[in-house]
Amino acid sequence: MNRSLFIVRRCLSLSRNVNYSAACCQVVTNPEDISKLYRELSLFPSLSRADVGPVITSQYGGKYSNIYTEWSQRDLERNENVKFCRQYIVFHDDKSVVYSGPSGNCTEIKGELLSKDSPSGEMKAVVRECSVKAEDKQFLEIWSKNIKVKSINLTALKKHGKVYEDEQFGCLVWSHSETHLLYVAERKRPKAKSFFQTESPESSSIGDEEETLTMEMKETTKGEQFVFYEDWGETLVSKSSPVLCVLDIEGSNVSVLEGVPENISPGQAFWAPGDTGVVFVGWWHEPFRLGLKYSPNRRSSLFYVDLTGGKCEQLSSGTSAVCSPRLSPDQCRIVYLEFAVYGPHMQCSRLCMYDWYTKKTSVVVDVVKRPGEDGFAGLYSSQLSPQCWSADSQRVLIACPQGSRKDLLVVDTTTGSITSLTSKSNIGNWCLLNIERDLMVVNCSSPNCPPSLRLGFLPAIGSQEEVAWVTLEESQIQPDIDWQILTFSPPADQDNSQYPGLDFEALLIKPKEVKEDVKLPLIVTPHGGPHSVVVAEWLLSCSVLCRMGFAILLVNYRGSIGYGQDSILSLPGNVGTQDVQDVQLAVESVLKGGEFDEQKVAVTGGSHGGFLACHLIGQYPGFYKACVARNPVINMASMIGSTDIPDWCMVEAGYNYSTDCLPDPAAWEQMLSKSPIKHITQVKTPVLLTLGEDDKRVPSKQGIEYYRALKALQVPVRLLWYPGNNHSLSKVDAESDGFMNIALWMTQHLCQ
Repeated sequence: MNRSLFIVRRCLSLSRNVNYSAACCQVVTNPEDISKLYRELSLFPSLSRADVGPVITSQYGGKYSNIYTEWSQRDLERNENVKFCRQYIVFHDDKSVVYSGPSGNCTEIKGELLSKDSPSGEMKAVVRECSVKAEDKQFLEIWSKNIKVKSINLTALKKHGKVYEDEQFGCLVWSHSETHLLYVAERKRPKAKSFFQTESPESSSIGDEEETLTMEMKETTKGEQFVFYEDWGETLVSKSSPVLCVLDIEGSNVSVLEGVPENISPGQAFWAPGDTGVVFVGWWHEPFRLGLKYSPNRRSSLFYVDLTGGKCEQLSSGTSAVCSPRLSPDQCRIVYLEFAVYGPHMQCSRLCMYDWYTKKTSVVVDVVKRPGEDGFAGLYSSQLSPQCWSADSQRVLIACPQGSRKDLLVVDTTTGSITSLTSKSNIGNWCLLNIERDLMVVNCSSPNCPPSLRLGFLPAIGSQEEVAWVTLEESQIQPDIDWQILTFSPPADQDNSQYPGLDFEALLIKPKEVKEDVKLPLIVTPHGGPHSVVVAEWLLSCSVLCRMGFAILLVNYRGSIGYGQDSILSLPGNVGTQDVQDVQLAVESVLKGGEFDEQKVAVTGGSHGGFLACHLIGQYPGFYKACVARNPVINMASMIGSTDIPDWCMVEAGYNYSTDCLPDPAAWEQMLSKSPIKHITQVKTPVLLTLGEDDKRVPSKQGIEYYRALKALQVPVRLLWYPGNNHSLSKVDAESDGFMNIALWMTQHLCQ
């Protein structure tokens, strides 16, 4: 048995020795026991990356490849997410895995922002950030075998600002010839100084130092140190004006590519066929930037900039939004995702394909209004796997929600046909980490099973064979947790007249063993977005609550992704009614089964889920005995002027958004009337609010507005304030403290 897995299993067996509340039968209420459960279940790491190395032939003729993986795990002692890597060796032929196993132990990764092996596997590039004499500096390193052959101080070169490491813009890409590296960084800004700053006496510099000093003085501008620079919003606060940068490895020279239009922010770049230029996604940032995170509906296009003449060519329509371009192995075609501009932030996307040589674009998979007879509900993803093409350059693999599951789909780019590789599996969540020479590396999990690492070969075109998945790193199934997907049909009076006949689903997670005559307390959790979805994956907070003795109902109301474009479009203009009614219908339906205690129902939610939680306690006074709202939307009318996504407020209230038009009085009234604050006088339920100080998506003033209103009405309310945290409240200290307070809030109001 794997030693690390044995340690986790031993910890989990110890965690079962806990005390239960007599008032709530089998619910754990002691804070020490709750923290023990949280600590032990948080040991399971999550997978973030997998790279497949080149095929190596051993001296005995066997073929093998190395698999490099990156993971992250919460370290509650250090209050941080620890990133580490582990490698595996896989012996295989062209169709099956013969043998696989780990190659050495885990190693913590420190200071790496980006890393990438060269196509041949002979070299590795690393962008590293470290402190040198108390100053943060960034270096670009080139490794070959066991030698660091280059270490270039990017900060000292002063060609650009900080390198982008995010998923939205960032990249680190080797040229096909392995002579150059491409990456994205912040544009260099001129040094600013006060109008009243006196010049220091010139030093007796000579030669290059004098020239450098003269250049720096020319680049210095007075009165610019307090100029406001727009950024790209939530999680991208330091990202304003990206530029494409190229390192000539042999000469150690860094240059900023010219030719990119000034009104475009480039990102997601890669080398064009033959290394003749660079292909990238460009986002228009005029008249002003809007939040990009979870918002792939920003006007953007695919561009190509030629390296010789600096000419920039637009490859896709300028009237849509695009992302995640991927070049085929034969370097002939580029697939990418395309969305409508504005409207719901997450929608059903098109999969488009650009032919590099004919210059023609085709739609491989179009928007799906409703699932067909084959069950395919459309594509819902804003990021394809770094490698997603089959070896024959004919098929593309996409992991995306299909209802309350995330499945692995194969798209034939010639016919447009779609096949699911995982729909028959009892695992609820499949994510493609990589595919190389048809060897797929995936991460899969379920509500009762933490992430595990698997691999398998993609069947040939037309083959009816099932994938023979091989587990590289197994995880421990939690035998105490049960889960199922439920389907609901709204009654006639709640049907949407414009989009009739839409069903919705919910994921029910509950303890497997329940004592006779015991009715479980129920925690209801609608997701945020609202155009998002909860799939049947491993969720730390839900697993701990379930192990404590709670049942959790996660509702994918109409408007969620994964059910067709009609479901998404049914919600704008109906928020605060349709979504609220769907959640309440799901709750009342499961209560009729008799498993759960009607007097012990609570509601939690974040963002739009918090919006719904606050609506539910206002529209159904006294029904919910406790409420937790994380960074909730409380008043769309007051939020529109301070959020990084003002279009969200207009669209969800039922209006079209335009950057050059302010809302009219009717729109203001509509935003207010659809907000939870409208029902504040009816609230009786105790409320716990958790707010991130640095939230740009739903600014903390939203939660404070609700807090003050509840205090004025003498409704029990508690507010937790997390400095340095944004909308996700995902820093380890905030996440763990938030969970403990949420768990204790539930036990206080449901079990006493």
